[in-house]
Amino acid sequence: MARYIGPKSKIARRFRDPIFGADKALEKKNYPPGQHGASKRRGKVSEYGLQLGEKQKAKYTYGILEKQFAKIFDKASRTKGITGELLLQLIESRLDNVVYRLGISPSRSGARQLVSHRHITVNGNLVNIPSYTLKPGDSVGVREKSQTLETIVNSINSSSNAYSWLEWNKSTLTGKFISVPERAQIPENIKEQLIVELYSK
Repeated sequence: MARYIGPKSKIARRFRDPIFGADKALEKKNYPPGQHGASKRRGKVSEYGLQLGEKQKAKYTYGILEKQFAKIFDKASRTKGITGELLLQLIESRLDNVVYRLGISPSRSGARQLVSHRHITVNGNLVNIPSYTLKPGDSVGVREKSQTLETIVNSINSSSNAYSWLEWNKSTLTGKFISVPERAQIPENIKEQLIVELYSK
């Protein structure tokens, strides 16, 4: 399974946004990476540059590579509604993202690993495809044999994430995907309209 395994703080500094979670390096150096640091004079970014940057930011935030991201956008563009909002809603409905949102894993990359290593069930059945799209009413749980895994236990105990479109039962370690979230409910700082404009060129 292809995934980004490069330096995360450098990416977060490029976008000046903690897209991978709390980042001490970003707090200390809230300016783009580079040899000359904050002193370097940077030219004005073009319209295309802004659009491309926003797409890259979304890809890094959700851990999706180019080909897969393009497929999701294509699906969103063929669905009736606002393309940008539909794009984010489709991504938020992915199994790996929901596992992360439920607090079963502290990061999306960790959630993808839990899914691919067969620790997660959907409606009682093992699913090892991180990109699996959930439907409203689907139940997501931790496989019985995996419920004592230290990484899962620690994540659940320290998680304070609560989203109105998800329901979590800590005693049974199961969650419910109640509904597809509205754009206002998605906390990520992504300007999806710029992505739509980029793909519309």
